[in-house]
Amino acid sequence: MKAHYDFSAATKNPYAKRLKQSVTIRLDTSTIAYFKALAEETALPYQSLINLYLRDCAGTGRRLAMSWRPARTRAS
Repeated sequence: MKAHYDFSAATKNPYAKRLKQSVTIRLDTSTIAYFKALAEETALPYQSLINLYLRDCAGTGRRLAMSWRPARTRAS
């Protein structure tokens, strides 16, 4: 192995930005604990597991079943 490598003429990977995008997301502690426990079982980083799960949901068109109750009005 060389002591020094010259990267002055190197070019950036043009596809690197399309691979992943850094985002900030706020998750509750129980969700993070779930994926961290799963990460220990599978020997995969928990962030990768979250990404795989979200990619699966997006790829299959899975939708979250939610129902909202109307807010109660207080009687005066």
